[in-house]
Amino acid sequence: MHIAIASGKGGTGKTTVATNLAYVISQQGQAVTYADCDVEEPNGHLFLPPYPEELKEVNVMVPEVNESVCTLCGECTGLCEYNALAVMGTKLLVFASLCHSCGACVTLCPPRALYEKPRPVGFVRSGPVGDLNFLGGILNVGEAQAPPVTKAVKRRLPGEGICIIDAPPGTSCPVIEAVRGADYVVLVTEPTPFGLSDLKLAAEMLRALQLPFGIVINRCDIGDSLIREYGLREDIPVLLELPFSRRIAELYATGQLAAAVDPVYRRYMLDLFAVIKQKVYYGGISSRQR
Repeated sequence: MHIAIASGKGGTGKTTVATNLAYVISQQGQAVTYADCDVEEPNGHLFLPPYPEELKEVNVMVPEVNESVCTLCGECTGLCEYNALAVMGTKLLVFASLCHSCGACVTLCPPRALYEKPRPVGFVRSGPVGDLNFLGGILNVGEAQAPPVTKAVKRRLPGEGICIIDAPPGTSCPVIEAVRGADYVVLVTEPTPFGLSDLKLAAEMLRALQLPFGIVINRCDIGDSLIREYGLREDIPVLLELPFSRRIAELYATGQLAAAVDPVYRRYMLDLFAVIKQKVYYGGISSRQR
């Protein structure tokens, strides 16, 4: 089962839920992999530090020019939708950071003056954390495209057991890549007007992807009832409501897993997993979610 934990905005408690959920499932004797797919700002390793840790470089293929063969015909520049190639005077320039590695320019270059070479864009971090397995992506500083690193993380997900995918916040391409193929998506939100606004965007994204999803309301007792009303109106289940706790905030601030030391929070995570299992095995996608 692949469970993606996402959110319409940052700061809602997404990683807190993802790391603690992975931990409590592993304590039930099940094979669990936690995958931090928020590759631009990964922080799951602060709560689930892998040891020993392995780093594997992630590369993408970008075109290189054989100037002795290139005729400066401009065919490749017309093909590229991302303006990654340009003829400037007597040279064909390649802007590697704009390239999406589609390979069209290399394949269709008339004089065969282009060939591909690997370019490093990040790393995949992996290793054991107690009874669970850790995977995470790290995008190199200055890189604009996160999906290649996210794909590299997801390619290493095991075919068996439970996989908790910690997606980046928002609704952009990195988020879509992270949640794609999940059996269920949990949207962590907060009961504020900003939380509701971004939740609506995330829900529309998941409807377009035809993925089943539900809501976790974090700090449910310090806002309003807008999220609950929205869930009822749109037929989106509220899977769990987590009250504000200074104790949990203090544990988070020191990099500790709340479920490892707080039995109440542990019970919340176990209840959440039970609800998700029920939705996956007996639920399906409602007509409104479609």
